[in-house]
Parts: sequence; structure tokens; C-alpha cells
Amino acid sequence: MEKVTISTDDAPKPPAAFAQAARKGNILQVAGQVAFDPHTGEVVGTTVTEQTRQTFRNLEAILAASGASFADVVMVRVYLTETAHFAEFNEVYGTLVSEPLSARTTVYVGLPEPLLVEIDVLAVLDS
Repeated sequence: MEKVTISTDDAPKPPAAFAQAARKGNILQVAGQVAFDPHTGEVVGTTVTEQTRQTFRNLEAILAASGASFADVVMVRVYLTETAHFAEFNEVYGTLVSEPLSARTTVYVGLPEPLLVEIDVLAVLDS
């Protein structure tokens, strides 16, 4: 089974030697995404809500380029810079996901300023 890398101009280019996503068989791992506008390279938003929405747009673009959608996502890993952002993140997250829900892990990390959130997803595709 061959590993395939996924790339789209509709999401930010990785800043180092890694793919936006990699697929092997029916497993798709999307690399951690942040709130960069893919066309300007600028961070979109100053709040967790704004940055989460842009991060989801980036994830959705990569999933689409892979022939997938959030319906295929089984695991979401969220990285927040502050525990105080958890409630705000949960509020916006709840408007962006739908049933059946994916599993999720949330951890707190240091991200380069002014980034507040990073998200990666694991999807399982039908084919």
C-alpha cells in the first residue's frame, strides 16, 4: 500500500518538511492547522472563535482535496495556548461539528504568537 501526500493551494503551505496531509490505504492524517489565511499568510482573527473558524476552513480544504469531509473524521486533536480559552473554543466547536461526533483530545501547548489554537484530524475513508 503506497503512502500519498496531499496538497492544496486552498490551505496554508507547511512551514517545514511535512505534508498538509498523508494518506495510506483508507487512513488520512491531516497535519496540524492554524489560522493562517492560505492566500496572504496572515493570521486570521485575534480571538479563539475567529482563529478556530479559520482553522476549520483550512482543515475542510485539505479534507476536500483528499476526497474527504468532516463526516470521515474519527479523531480531532486540539491544541490551545490557554486553559481560559477552553469554554470559548467548545462553544464555537459545537457550531462547527455535527453528529455523529468524532473523538477529541484537547491539550495545552505553546504556539508562536499570535496563534491561539491548532487542530489536526484523523479520517478513515471508505475507499
